[in-house]
Amino acid sequence: MIKLLSILWNSFRMALQELRVNKLRTFLSLFGITIGIFCIIGVLATVDSLERKVQNDIKAFGNNTIYIDKWNYGGGDGGYPWWKYIKRPQMRYEEMKFIKSKTQLGANAAMFVSSNVTLSYLDNTLSGINLYGVSEEFNNIQTIEIEAGRYINETEFSRGTTTGVIGYRVAEELYIDPQRAVGKEVTYNGRHVMIIGVIKKQGQSFVGGFDYDQSVIVPYKYFAGIYDPDNSNPFIMVQGKPNIPSSALQDELVGIMRQARRLSPTEEDNFSCNDVAMFSAQVTGFFGQVTFGGWFIAAFSLIVGMFGVANIMFVTVRERTSQIGLKKAIGAKKRTILTEFLIESAFLCVVGGIIGLFLVWVLTTILSSVLPFQIFIEPKMVVLAMSVCIIIGVLAGIIPAAIAARMDPVVAIRTK
Repeated sequence: MIKLLSILWNSFRMALQELRVNKLRTFLSLFGITIGIFCIIGVLATVDSLERKVQNDIKAFGNNTIYIDKWNYGGGDGGYPWWKYIKRPQMRYEEMKFIKSKTQLGANAAMFVSSNVTLSYLDNTLSGINLYGVSEEFNNIQTIEIEAGRYINETEFSRGTTTGVIGYRVAEELYIDPQRAVGKEVTYNGRHVMIIGVIKKQGQSFVGGFDYDQSVIVPYKYFAGIYDPDNSNPFIMVQGKPNIPSSALQDELVGIMRQARRLSPTEEDNFSCNDVAMFSAQVTGFFGQVTFGGWFIAAFSLIVGMFGVANIMFVTVRERTSQIGLKKAIGAKKRTILTEFLIESAFLCVVGGIIGLFLVWVLTTILSSVLPFQIFIEPKMVVLAMSVCIIIGVLAGIIPAAIAARMDPVVAIRTK
């Protein structure tokens, strides 16, 4: 143990001496390692953080949820035949009720419609607000956290009352204190909605979907009494029971919808059952390709860095030839010499890696301040970076270290 610590200390001391004596040469040689670590860890941190954000946005659509719509969200193969989808009939509230009565695999089903309105409160006006009309089980599928007040209750849903919950940004931009919004009335098109709750601030979503910050959610029956649901982008959401595969739920819903629309076996579906899990798989595949690209770019820098470190070690072996001969003459074994140079080479690469990690930290700090999501450097990425540096260091130093270990002590001592 003491011998190993001695070898580590000597290697560490020699590496520091190399850094101190030959600053420019060492810096230029380690630059490739620094850039390589900067590239791969920077890409991994950014891509992982972005993927986490996108996946969380996708989860906001509802876990294990199928969206039944006239439109196919995936588009299918061979282009997007919109002329076929646009002729399909719209989803209806009665079909949602039929699904609830027939499904064995679904836990919750909800109707969703929407419109764009201009909202007013006192003398303040706000355009481009989403008016969402939803049925009773919508909140069971979507996670809607209430900042103040409460969500719509069962009685308000069944009666279609003029009550609703508003988004946090809607309250702010209409100069309504979110904590004191309950009981106030907002108006649109001459109609009134009494605020019973304010939705907790959600933040910007990268995948579209529900923008709760800029929305007003009202009971479906109230919405249908004002607007024609067929012209309000209607769709049905069905969430599966726990541990039910979304593919099985999708197959069941196709059968139920064909039954509801009385389609014959020879008629094709005039609706689409869109699986949210499909988007998650597509996102994972896309970011996997981006990560591979980052590794590919970083590999070139790491290879350049490895040759740079190898060059340092060759020069170092030549400069210390007489010292190596003296060590061997007084009893140092080949493996001791070999280990010292390998550790020194690995340490030099670790220094380059630490500089690269520092640059990544600076980059993530800057990007986190301007992007709508936080970029994290996870501990496993730091471990990965240090592991890559040690491997590169060993590979770069193996040949110079082997040359040093095989030197004849008498010849080495005489070398000047």
